[in-house]
Amino acid sequence: MVNDDILRTHLQELRRGTAVLASLIALRRPDYGYALLQRLAAHGFPVDANTLYPLLRRLEEQGLLTSEWNTAESRPRKFYRTSADGETLLGRLLDDLAAVQTSVAGLIEGVAE
Repeated sequence: MVNDDILRTHLQELRRGTAVLASLIALRRPDYGYALLQRLAAHGFPVDANTLYPLLRRLEEQGLLTSEWNTAESRPRKFYRTSADGETLLGRLLDDLAAVQTSVAGLIEGVAE
C-alpha cells in the first residue's frame, strides 16, 4: 500500500504542471489573485497562494499575462489576463495535453489486452 506522503508528493507533482495551464485558461476572463485561487479550487485545481502569486508574477514577466490595477474600489486589486502570447502558449499546451492523454489511454488499453 502506498503511504499518504508518497501519494501526496506524486499528486502535487502531477498538478504542478497543470497550474500554468489552468491559470491561462481561467485568466481568459480577467481576475485578481484571490478570486483566481477560489475559481481554480472550485474547478478541481486547488493551488496554494504561496504557489499561485509567484506563478502569476513569472507568467507576467514572460509576457504570458498582462495586468492592471483596479483602484476604483476601496482596496486596489491587480487584475491579470491571458495575453496574446499566453493564448499561443495555451494552444500548444492543450495540444500537448491531448497527445499525452491519447498516449496514456493507449498504454492503458495495451496493458488491458
